[in-house]
Amino acid sequence: MLNWKNIDTVLLDMDGTLLDLHFDNHFWLEFIPQRLAERDGLTLAEAKACMQVEYDKVMGTLNWYCLDYWAQKLKMDLVSAKREIQHLISIREDTLPFLDALHDSGREVVLVTNAHPGSLSLKVERTALDQHIDTLISTHEFGVTKESQSLWQQLQARLGFDPARTLFVDDSLIILKAAQEFGIAHLLAVSNPDSKQPVRDIQDFNAIQDYRYLLDDIRANPVRR
Repeated sequence: MLNWKNIDTVLLDMDGTLLDLHFDNHFWLEFIPQRLAERDGLTLAEAKACMQVEYDKVMGTLNWYCLDYWAQKLKMDLVSAKREIQHLISIREDTLPFLDALHDSGREVVLVTNAHPGSLSLKVERTALDQHIDTLISTHEFGVTKESQSLWQQLQARLGFDPARTLFVDDSLIILKAAQEFGIAHLLAVSNPDSKQPVRDIQDFNAIQDYRYLLDDIRANPVRR
C-alpha cells in the first residue's frame, strides 16, 4: 500500500485520524444543539436545524474550526462545555503502536490539525499525544486551513519537508485532495474515523482501518540519515 523506503516525514491529522471522531461529532451534533434547545426554548430538532444552517455557512473555512468564532456566535463558553464531556475524548487503539513504530524507524512525525488551539490543548491534556509526536501544529497559527494551498506552502516553509518523501494521513477526503494538489506523494485515508459509525468505502485514496497492519513494514524500512 505504501512504499516506506520513500517516506521520511509523516504528517498526521488529529480528530478522526489519531483520536476517535465520536467526541467531536457528539459535541457539535448532539451536545451543543441540546444546550441551545434548553437555553432558547427550542425543540432539539429546531436547534439542530439552526446549527446546521450556521455550519453550512462556514464549512471548510477557519471559522468552521474556531472556538472563538463559535463562542461569540452561540454566546457560550465552548471550552468549558467541552470539558463537561471530556471523558468522551479517546485515542484510537491503533494510534500509539503506530506512532511508536514511526519514531522507532527514525521518521519525523508532525501533527497538523485544523482544531483550535484550545481544543488541541484539551485533547493533549487528555491523551498525552505530545509525548509521541515531534511537533504539534494548529493551522490557526497560519490563518488558513488544510483545505487551502496557502497552508501547505507555509507548512513546507516552516518544516522543510520534501513532498515526494512525505506521507499525509487524514480522514477528510477534501483535505487529502488539497494535499495531493500541493504535491504530497504519499496519502492515506482513515476509513473509520468515528467508532460509532460504519466504516466508509473509500475509492480515491489508499485507506486503512487499523494502523497496526503497517507496523512490520514501517520497522522493516527505517530511515537512514
